Amino acid sequence: MRHYGRIDWLKSRVGFVLLLVLLVWAKTMMADVLDFNLFSGSSIIQIITTLINPLPLALLLIGVAFYFRKAKLFYPVAIIMYVINVVLLQLNVIYYREFSDFMSVSTMLGYDKVNQGLGASGFALTNIHDIFFWADVVVFVVLFFMKKFRFDKLATTKLMGFSFTTFALFLFLITLTLGEIDRPQLITRQFDSKYLVKYLGLDAYTVFDGLRVQRVNEQRKSAKKSDIDKVLAYVKKHNVSDNAKYVGVAKGKNVFVIHLESFQQFVIDLKVNGKEVTPTLNSIYHSKSTIAFSNFFNQVGQGKTSDAETMLETGLFGLPTGSLFATQGSDQTFEAMPAILRQTEGYSSAVFHGNNASFWNRSNTYKNMGYQYFFDASYYDTSGEKAMGYGLKDKLLFYDSIPYLERLQQPFYAKYITVTNHFPYDLDETDKDANFKTTSTDSDVVNGYFETNHYLDQSIAEFYKYLKKSGLYNNSIVVLYGDHYGISNSENKTLASVLGKNADNWTDWDNAQMQRVPFMVNIPGYTDGGVKDTYGGEIDVMPTLLRLLGVKNPSKYVNVGQDLLSSKRSKVVAFRDKDWVSAEYSYVNGNLYDKNGKVIAEDDWTTAQQKLVKKYQKEVNKQLAVSDSVNQKDLLRFYTPKGFKGIKAKNYNYSNGLNKLIKLEKSMGVRSTDQYTKNNDKTTQNLYNTDAPEKDLPKTNTSRIQQTNPDGGDTTDGGSSEDDTPNP
Repeated sequence: MRHYGRIDWLKSRVGFVLLLVLLVWAKTMMADVLDFNLFSGSSIIQIITTLINPLPLALLLIGVAFYFRKAKLFYPVAIIMYVINVVLLQLNVIYYREFSDFMSVSTMLGYDKVNQGLGASGFALTNIHDIFFWADVVVFVVLFFMKKFRFDKLATTKLMGFSFTTFALFLFLITLTLGEIDRPQLITRQFDSKYLVKYLGLDAYTVFDGLRVQRVNEQRKSAKKSDIDKVLAYVKKHNVSDNAKYVGVAKGKNVFVIHLESFQQFVIDLKVNGKEVTPTLNSIYHSKSTIAFSNFFNQVGQGKTSDAETMLETGLFGLPTGSLFATQGSDQTFEAMPAILRQTEGYSSAVFHGNNASFWNRSNTYKNMGYQYFFDASYYDTSGEKAMGYGLKDKLLFYDSIPYLERLQQPFYAKYITVTNHFPYDLDETDKDANFKTTSTDSDVVNGYFETNHYLDQSIAEFYKYLKKSGLYNNSIVVLYGDHYGISNSENKTLASVLGKNADNWTDWDNAQMQRVPFMVNIPGYTDGGVKDTYGGEIDVMPTLLRLLGVKNPSKYVNVGQDLLSSKRSKVVAFRDKDWVSAEYSYVNGNLYDKNGKVIAEDDWTTAQQKLVKKYQKEVNKQLAVSDSVNQKDLLRFYTPKGFKGIKAKNYNYSNGLNKLIKLEKSMGVRSTDQYTKNNDKTTQNLYNTDAPEKDLPKTNTSRIQQTNPDGGDTTDGGSSEDDTPNP
């Protein structure tokens, strides 16, 4: 029998594997405490499972090496399995700091669709303790090359691999059993990712999520035409009667949808050091020509911005995990706003966005939605400092879009996706307003947030001035909305003092209230606007806009939202993780709160409260389930509303957009309704004034972002395709 000293056993194969497992456990604990904050507010069982759960899968995976008896195979297998564990942990740490959630398999599979710009924010998301994720690897390499570490050529017994596997499975069963005791039906009820990681661990969460993705794929394959019938029954019952006062008040007008990146409701009317952060947006918000909402919530999941777009364009939620755009957008069937408005009201449509067309898989998804034109980064000069990590700066986006905007046939549905107010909120010094002094908190993120808010507001002011000078203003409506939170839950306590709140008393209820984002519909010439206190969310935008625009029979389109202006709408707002908020109560992270943020212990619920919680939860679960059924099974391929024609994405090409618009304009002759024609065949670019310091800088060979258009070759007018045929 082989004997070991106190240290020598580490040089054995068993000792090496146990050392790697111990390192995985230690690194996971570091992440659980410093990044995931898993122990905060946890029950005794959750603390126990969180302490144990890194071990089973680490033992199982790294222990696979014991099935390879030769040293030249044993050690590489063990090290590879160890590195996989650490890489998964590190990626989730970075991801969690930005999204307050764990990476799903859908997100991983769609990584190539979302990686543009993540390099910039990824670096900003690193912390000093991240070095400990990889310090040991460096030590191993050094010891190996110094020949201080040698392979143990003595193989273990044949039963060693089986022993490690059995023990790993035993430990996993312990965590699973404890999880089921604390949270019955933990797996089948699909609690949120944080619960799964607390009980089962990060590796197990990833495995179960992968199985879920496979199940969804199977559901899509097995979906039947009859599945849509249940959806249609729900939609019919869920639809609410129209408010005649608002139907058609914006009929025939151009629609500008301005996507306010990462912009939250609390910024409206906020002053920092005596100055309004967003004076222009404040003015629009309070205008009598604006219908605004003070209790409007973002409802995004892991798809964040793409989830917001999914809801606004289709009235359906994003996926439970991952992004619909990234994972299904290339072949999904939609009944989306651009197609509906095109077919019912004769609208043309375009998206203006200063990032790569493939980001979030937009170039493919937009075609399936029926967007005719997509003016992405390849249409603009993004060289030098004209772009941030996520695309062309907002002032330049609005300014540089004019040659394309003025050629759109009216009425049009035009969406602008801004990016400068994006994490990490690091504005170039030349773009900062010398007259605006931001906060001086301990967080660069919070301080920078108000500077980029202010810059975004200035870009909106410049665009509005152009709209008025060019004549577009009086024949248009402007929809402005925030897509999701800008300050994540991990930074909210730092923000508390700015909002006049005590960080020590900050709770999950406060985090939920911070999910409010602006939603306002500015209708020039309309005088009966005002700020509504209706509770609603992004899922409700599509049915609301369809009615304001006077689209006939809007209820025939499949969506799970409700008209925000109907008095008969629901009073509860669903979050993607099945939590919810209402005017009276909020249910967040397993706790019921009253309207003042006080926790109501479940044992103290009155009969009325029990009934209300049950009613609201059932309503939330049903709304999300119907949406998920439609999206995950692609059920709209089985249903076409009367008068609606399905979109054929192959007929759309986003290169040479300007040439296509010019060709269309010439073919229409005197019937052309574009602004260029209305301005006596002269550009309106000279009517646009911007103080963007980069406007007149020459083009350089460097850029902070890629400039590629999947539909064309070069960066001049979106590609070099010879096809100038206008998109349908």
